[in-house]
Amino acid sequence: MGGDLKTAPKGTAPAFLVRALRDPDGANLDRVQIVKGWLDAAGKTHEKVYDVAWSGSRKPDPKTGKLPPVGNTVNIAQATYTNAIGAPFLEAWWKDPAFNPAQRAFYYVRVLEIPTPRWTTYDAKVLGVKLPTDVPASIQERAYTSPIWYTPM
Repeated sequence: MGGDLKTAPKGTAPAFLVRALRDPDGANLDRVQIVKGWLDAAGKTHEKVYDVAWSGSRKPDPKTGKLPPVGNTVNIAQATYTNAIGAPFLEAWWKDPAFNPAQRAFYYVRVLEIPTPRWTTYDAKVLGVKLPTDVPASIQERAYTSPIWYTPM
């Protein structure tokens, strides 16, 4: 994981083959994203998140490009969830659609699981106490790869 890319051959752009598998004892996967960051000619930083693979038959909103939520199977009172949504693995091939060979950039993959009970929800159930009101009862765990850096010569 991770790496360094040097000046791209003329007419090419970085492309990535991504495959993510859920933990055998964990939650199914919601989506895989590629996060791209770059430095423009004025020295300003930018970042864009691309959804490249997702579970179910959801479609990105045509106006915003945003993907609808995967759903939520968390039973807060019981501090449980089911893998009735999501997918055990996701895979995609993605090529940077806005690559500028003159700009420094980085890429990394982010994988999101379906919602699961937050640790405070498990504690409330086990200890028989009220849920805290200042944090959500469920969360979406994430995993990240090491970055791949693009440095033009």
